[in-house]
Amino acid sequence: MLCAGDSMFIDEARIFVKGGDGGNGCVSFRREKYKPRGGPDGGNGGSGGSVILRVDAGLRTLIDFYYRRHFETERGEHGQGSDKHGRSGDDLIIRVPPGTVVKDENGRVLFDLVKEGQEAAVAEGGRGGRGNARFATSVRRAPGFAEKGEPGKERWINLELKLLADVGLVGYPNVGKSTLISRISAAKPKIAAYPFTTRAPNLGVVSLPDGRSFVVADIPGLIEGAHKGKGLGHAFLRHIDRTAILVHVLDLSGVEGRDPISDFEIVERELRLYASDLAKRSQIVAGNKLDLPSARENLTRLTRYFLERDLPFFPISAVTGEGVNDFLYAMVDELEKARASLKAKRAVKTPKVFRPSGETDFTIGRGGEGVFEVKGETVERMVTMTDFENEEALAHLQRRFKRIGLEDRLVKSGAKEGDIIKIGSRTFDFHPS
Repeated sequence: MLCAGDSMFIDEARIFVKGGDGGNGCVSFRREKYKPRGGPDGGNGGSGGSVILRVDAGLRTLIDFYYRRHFETERGEHGQGSDKHGRSGDDLIIRVPPGTVVKDENGRVLFDLVKEGQEAAVAEGGRGGRGNARFATSVRRAPGFAEKGEPGKERWINLELKLLADVGLVGYPNVGKSTLISRISAAKPKIAAYPFTTRAPNLGVVSLPDGRSFVVADIPGLIEGAHKGKGLGHAFLRHIDRTAILVHVLDLSGVEGRDPISDFEIVERELRLYASDLAKRSQIVAGNKLDLPSARENLTRLTRYFLERDLPFFPISAVTGEGVNDFLYAMVDELEKARASLKAKRAVKTPKVFRPSGETDFTIGRGGEGVFEVKGETVERMVTMTDFENEEALAHLQRRFKRIGLEDRLVKSGAKEGDIIKIGSRTFDFHPS
């Protein structure tokens, strides 16, 4: 969390999400004259609502999650007799800014949300249990059991915001990045003559007379050691991950007592240490503060240095506007090249990976001497939705286990009479038929 005046820029959040539980199926029989058990008519339970993240282009920060961290949806209603199904719970829509990355507790990326209206279900609601009417067959005409509702998924997730900008301005504090972005766009960042004036990234839209436009982000100052957490720059390095090109802004004047070339090499090294591909990204160098006398003295030396490095170098003054137009057109030309290159890379098709799914998709592992653990989404759902106080329901579960080949695979895995079989939160004694 970073504060700027009386506003806050939040680009990280950890929240708990839980989908609604499914409603239970109903056990019910029609009551008709001369037909004491006139047939099963228990309805299904409704499904629980899901927690869904939706991109809202009007948001720029994750500040809403600073005040609320727990999100849970409605559960489904239980089924009723006369084939009445329970109502499903409503989904909970949570708005997030474009550029939000969703990660699990282990840091694995689950979703990358960048487009307006894009959605991701981060906690799915549980399926409603089936009523006894759904289990009636030609040989089982009066089933006396129904399924329980499936619990909704629940977990902690981490949200990280990475700004969506075409161009990222990087450089030491006080080199004039904020002044430059105020010159070339309508953004009005806070500007003052002391380090770390900018405590949150600034976004600005640059529009050229020829109709071309792009988004530029002023990333707060990087200093040596930023990739290790020194200064403020480390908090914002993630925001240049998505930029197509980088613009290094240097202070040509050296009035801060630093050498411009040394500043450039330090920032370049910090980018490389944070993420090796950043230093390889298309780069332009803007030598700022050309309006100061000492800047002219350094100009020849820096022009020669960047010529040897084969990097585009533009001396400018963000205060007076000198050299800014040529710099802008060079920047948009470089941006179009980078976009074309990125589009070509994305056009390369990746082969599809097919994974097994369905009832037979489960694994068996050893949980200790005489203990076997069965894991798999479908088989665990079977157990969760079974009413263990109903003998008919238990018999139905046993038949399903047999149908998916669970008993045979347990035997092949070494399970013997009396061993403990663990599935989800339930344990069973193994008695092979």
